[in-house]
Amino acid sequence: MAGRRRALAGGAGVCLALTLLAGCGGAAPDSARADVEAMLDRRATAVLERDAAAYRATEEPVVTTRGQRATGAAEFANLRDLPLASWSYDLTGFRRTGDRATAEAALRYRIRGYDKAPVTAVRALTLARDDDGRWRVASDEPSDKGTEQLWEQGPIRAVRGERSLVLGVGRSDADLRAYARLADRAVPAVTEAWGEDWARRVVVLVPKSLEEMAELLGAPASGYRGIAAVTTGEASGAARAPADRIIVNPDAYAVLGASGKQVVLTHETTHVATRAHTNAATPLWLSEGYADWAGYRATGRTAPEVAPELRRAVAAGRVPYALPTDADFGFSGDSGRLARAYEGGWLACRLIADRWGEVRLDEFYRAVAAHGKRPGAVEGALKDVLGTDLAAFTAQWREYVRAQLP
Repeated sequence: MAGRRRALAGGAGVCLALTLLAGCGGAAPDSARADVEAMLDRRATAVLERDAAAYRATEEPVVTTRGQRATGAAEFANLRDLPLASWSYDLTGFRRTGDRATAEAALRYRIRGYDKAPVTAVRALTLARDDDGRWRVASDEPSDKGTEQLWEQGPIRAVRGERSLVLGVGRSDADLRAYARLADRAVPAVTEAWGEDWARRVVVLVPKSLEEMAELLGAPASGYRGIAAVTTGEASGAARAPADRIIVNPDAYAVLGASGKQVVLTHETTHVATRAHTNAATPLWLSEGYADWAGYRATGRTAPEVAPELRRAVAAGRVPYALPTDADFGFSGDSGRLARAYEGGWLACRLIADRWGEVRLDEFYRAVAAHGKRPGAVEGALKDVLGTDLAAFTAQWREYVRAQLP
């Protein structure tokens, strides 16, 4: 028995020794994922430090089957004027087949002076291991869950205003400075209407065309053909939400007059200001109507000038029976329906400002969001802030529409 115990002990020692090398009876753990994560860390550092050689060292050194070398020096150069505070990759998925691998990564970056928290872009990576065992990026593209980024469309030009940062591709500095001047005027106009509880600065993206705008939004271009600009952001009310981006449709924006361009940027800046108080409880007639109210507030424009589509409907005896629904704001191709929705929401907010005062309008907006969910939110805010109910308010709104659009 003693001899048997010694044999078992010896065997255990052999097994322990093998474990240190390869795992007793198993294979060595695959370090590929950790190696890729380390490589992506080096790639991120290269971007932040503007180190082109270090960035190239993270890329596959041969031409890919798609005829380009990973993202290449071109896209790295496109980032040169983007003022970055941070840039990092979080590997969220990894699959290896021999010396090739595919991965999904969350690219998180912050623009210096504008983003309180990182903006996230979901990337699809193709990776290759070279003869020395080093993993490199063969391709870096938007994943099915993500959208194209501005630097993928060409070299970014950055123009800083007093309260704005305008980032453009294929645009002259003079063109971008014109956007910055309008954005700089929009910020104090919105602050005067809404208050100071927001960042009071905006980031404006100006792509080459409608098609490039749609790529940034990950949506068909047809849906935005007549839309001069949109604002992206997290409508969650989170204080640490990333800064919004105002994305311009240069094709539609170019046909506007000076006043129209200012109204558009003020409208979109209002969305930036109100984002922390905009959530699932907020109907689109309120969020879009309030943004239009702020946009037109200091212009002196009359209701018939601002709401021509709704005026035509009223003249034809088609006064809407209810406030616009969220579906009415869909980019479905029915431009008349969409225009009437915006105009109806604007008149609802204008009604509140006229009859209850601008302070109450702001309180009403915040009270709706504070409810947290859609059912009962408007009804509760109408009661608590304006001392009325939905039926009475709707009736007042219908009468207001008739009176303002003779």
